[in-house]
Amino acid sequence: MSEKTYFEPKDLKNFKNITEWQEEYGKKFFDWYSSVFKEGALTEREKSLIALAVAHAIQCPYCIEAYSSACLVKGADEEQMMEAVHVAAAIRSGTTLVYGTQMMKHVNKMSM
Repeated sequence: MSEKTYFEPKDLKNFKNITEWQEEYGKKFFDWYSSVFKEGALTEREKSLIALAVAHAIQCPYCIEAYSSACLVKGADEEQMMEAVHVAAAIRSGTTLVYGTQMMKHVNKMSM
């Protein structure tokens, strides 16, 4: 028996269809998106590793799957991929903790 999930891997293939309901913006997005991932100041491998880290930070299962594959195709290894994920995790946890300064400021103000 197959377990039903909200995110189905086969739906990633439908991403190209976002142009159906808004062709102009969809095409502009795909043109821009493909330009962003071309070799530039960063290699395609480096850009795929960044995308993989961001995918984990925003918790997109489609992106995680797509950029895990892209990283392997572009020559990244498992250690590099996991290191990128740890970088994303460190930024996410740091962001949570830095918001703690807002709580501290508020509590200090209330305690005066």
